[in-house]
Order: sequence, then C-alpha cells, then structure tokens
Amino acid sequence: MLQIENTLFTVVMLAYFAAMILYFAFIAVKKDGVARIAVGLQAAGLLLHTAALICRGIGAGRLPLTNQYEFATSFAWGLCLVSLIFIVRFKFPVLGAFAAPVTFLVIGYAAMQSKEVRQLMPALRSNWLGFHVSTAIIAYGAFGVSFVLSFIFLLRDRMKGRGFLDEHIPGREVLDVISYRSVSLGLLFLTFTIVTGAIWAERAWGSYWSWDPKETWSLVTWLVYAVYLHLRLRRGWQGRAAAIFAVVGFICVIFTYIGVNTFLPGVHSYA
Repeated sequence: MLQIENTLFTVVMLAYFAAMILYFAFIAVKKDGVARIAVGLQAAGLLLHTAALICRGIGAGRLPLTNQYEFATSFAWGLCLVSLIFIVRFKFPVLGAFAAPVTFLVIGYAAMQSKEVRQLMPALRSNWLGFHVSTAIIAYGAFGVSFVLSFIFLLRDRMKGRGFLDEHIPGREVLDVISYRSVSLGLLFLTFTIVTGAIWAERAWGSYWSWDPKETWSLVTWLVYAVYLHLRLRRGWQGRAAAIFAVVGFICVIFTYIGVNTFLPGVHSYA
C-alpha cells in the first residue's frame, strides 16, 4: 500500500502542477474552457490525493497525521479542498491561479520530508489524534484560502484587463466578505484544534497547557484571527486593513507549522 501511495503522491503533484499551469493559461488566454479543465484537473487531483492518504493510512496501520510529511501532504489536501469549494461555490476560477501555487508549494514541502513509517510514540497513541490534527488541517486550509483572497483583494485594482477581471473576479466588497467567511471557518476549526489538543495533553502529560512553542504560537495565531473578527463585527472593520490583517494571520500559521518545528523544538517536534 505504501508503494501505491508513493505512486499516487507523484501523480497528485503532477496533477496539481498541471492545474496551476492551466489556471495561469486561463488568465493569459481568457478562455472559460481552460478554466473548466483546470477545475476538473484540480478535482481529479483531490480525489487521487484522498486515495493516497487512505493508502498511507492502511500501509502505516494508523491515521496518516503524525509526522511532517503526513501533516504537510494533509495540509495541501485541505488547501485544495477548501479552495475548490470556494472556486465552485462562487464561480471564481481566478482564485485557482493564486491558490494552486500555494497548494503546490505545500505539497512540494511534503515531498522533501522523510516518508519513513515509524512506530508511534506513546503520546500519539490516542483517539484524540484524529480529532486534533484533522481540525488543524481544515483550519489551515481555510486560513490559506483567506490569505489568497486577501492577496487578490490587495492586487485587484492594480491588475490589467479590467473587462476580464470584472467578469471573473468578484468586486472588492464581495472578496472582503468571502475572505471573512473563510477566516470564520478557519477560526472555528482552530478553536476545535486547541480544545482537543488541551484535552489530549491532559490525558497524555497530565496538564491541559504547558506553554510549549507550538501551543504558544497556536494561541498567538488564534488571537490574531480573533482580533480580526472582533474588529470586523464590533467596529465594522473591513477593506484593505482587514486584508492585510488576514495576510499577517497566515504568516503566523506558516510560522506555527514550519518555523516552530525548525527553530523552537518542543513536545510537538515530532509533528
């Protein structure tokens, strides 16, 4: 099964890369047919990615969510899923031209990690693993999409070809609302991540919170997005300032995932 997973992983990388090129081609040639092919290829890649994760789980004899490779490829899966939902829901294929490179970079990061299957340490042998990590994947995917949407918001008025953009990119107000919804989804699942992690930590180590670097930066990320939502709901804060705030929030997400593991080792260093 692990050999099948390796093959599927390679095919998925190629599918995501091809979808990214087609999204770029859609913007260049301005043909809706190209966009439909790109969306279809992204959907096919997502299905194959799902199959690869299932094969990984069967081959490893556990949920494929316990090391850098497994979380990175799952992170890419979450990004692909959430971006595809927004692309289809809002008829917004231009989003793919910005989201696909982020997805490809994350799965490329996964490809650089060790794929070795190791025996789980005692702390990871818990039913809370699936709840904790799966909610983090959805949260990170939603935050990734909010980052892309905010980036498009900041660049929209500087893009050329306004007739094409007016047809295929929502107005600034709509972009702002979609980004807000994505942040709301991400914050909800990040809350689940922190709560399930605290319960799991108490079961594993006898303490709900230990100020481990990963825990601390997860809290920082949660606070950044919580402030974003508070200012928006209570102060009517939106537009350019909100978009910049969402970009900063995703930088915190990336540091929480990659930076903490690289520079601030702790009890989460295995993840």
